[in-house]
Amino acid sequence: MPKVVDHQARRVQVADAVQELITEQGLDRVTMARTAATAGVSVGHVQHYFSTKDEMLLFTHDRVVRKILDRVSALGERATRQRLPIRDVVAEGLAEWLPVDPRRRSAHRVVLAFLGRTIDNPELASAHAETGRLIRSMLATAVHNGKECGEVPPDTDPALASLELHCLTEGLALELGSEPDADASRAALDLVAARVRAAFPGRCRQYE
Repeated sequence: MPKVVDHQARRVQVADAVQELITEQGLDRVTMARTAATAGVSVGHVQHYFSTKDEMLLFTHDRVVRKILDRVSALGERATRQRLPIRDVVAEGLAEWLPVDPRRRSAHRVVLAFLGRTIDNPELASAHAETGRLIRSMLATAVHNGKECGEVPPDTDPALASLELHCLTEGLALELGSEPDADASRAALDLVAARVRAAFPGRCRQYE
């Protein structure tokens, strides 16, 4: 019986190697040969799934973003079980994008490397823009739901509120990327939490 090949798992194996290289050595050190060695596979294996470095970076970036979004979704499910206000989910969700610990710093290194390549690659630029739109859409939905349950003032513009929170988080992430010390991390988390509280100042009534 022929062996069944899990092609997605093999792509993920390569993507994990790319992330490891970016995290520890930077994007310039990512080559087909180094990726293959880090993943424990042949160069031909890598080239079978990815023909260019940017293709590997795109898949790795998408994997990193999906893992973050999955964690944010899990926060929403936990909030429902624990009857938490929406502001708590938004604050914790935005914190997932801040490089305040090794796991999140690794993800941020991939995102930062990806952002640098968008200047020369329209496909990567389009993917980056789509990720931003998705994040702002999720935040706008949270603001809309907050208005429904009383946490957000009725006259709040969801699009503007989501843009503010997204831009704040992206700016803080860039700042922490160059200065990832403990004090700066705590200050960034506190600032995000404060801005979320300002956008969601009301008492949550969704569980009443």
